[in-house]
Amino acid sequence: MSDEIKDEIKMVDLYIMGKRYTVPETLTIMDGMEYAGYQLKRGCGCRAGFCGACATVYRMVGDYELKVGLACQTKVEDGMYLAQIPFFPGRKATFDLEAIKPSTAYFAQLYPEVYRCLGCSSCTKVCPQDIDVMQYIAYIQRGDFAKAADISFDCVMCGLCVSRCPVNIVHYNAALTARRLYSRYIAKPDAFLAARSGAIEEGACDSEIDALINSDQATLQDMYNKREIE
Repeated sequence: MSDEIKDEIKMVDLYIMGKRYTVPETLTIMDGMEYAGYQLKRGCGCRAGFCGACATVYRMVGDYELKVGLACQTKVEDGMYLAQIPFFPGRKATFDLEAIKPSTAYFAQLYPEVYRCLGCSSCTKVCPQDIDVMQYIAYIQRGDFAKAADISFDCVMCGLCVSRCPVNIVHYNAALTARRLYSRYIAKPDAFLAARSGAIEEGACDSEIDALINSDQATLQDMYNKREIE
């Protein structure tokens, strides 16, 4: 960056693992780390707030409150101390989907902490997707897995909700289980999906699949960039 541009853009001090770097205030945390010379191989993904891979813990100078955010969406601030976490650790229950039923009794065996929810709304306030996390937890408590699945559908499983929960609910894993129960036992079979799956099993798409397998990287990248997005 030229000296002229630096003079026009305010620079701020960013601390990464305790070391100070000066970066433009216009950058996100992720961009700021790369500006400082870090090569990100883990803790980064889509860079657009959808994959949840860049959960970041930070504090501000003079403020002892622990803050969290997605590095690709959160802007740098002067005096920000960073610590990247490749994933937010959270307990994930193990179960056989065919051996359980969509009931509160079964769910309580898998995630008993869900029923300790205090209704503090800390999980909802921290969600980068603006999902009403506390509400889908409430629906899970009532056994309404359809509504829980609907509200939690856009969850990117970044784990930031867990970082704020005073009773250690692993919201995103509980929501994933609710969606699986809904899909397996409650949702009506989709006729189009059944027909499409049947066609694939019968080999109707073999030529298309073979073409993809045999395509070079440039062709695949071009197809991806030109794909129709619903």
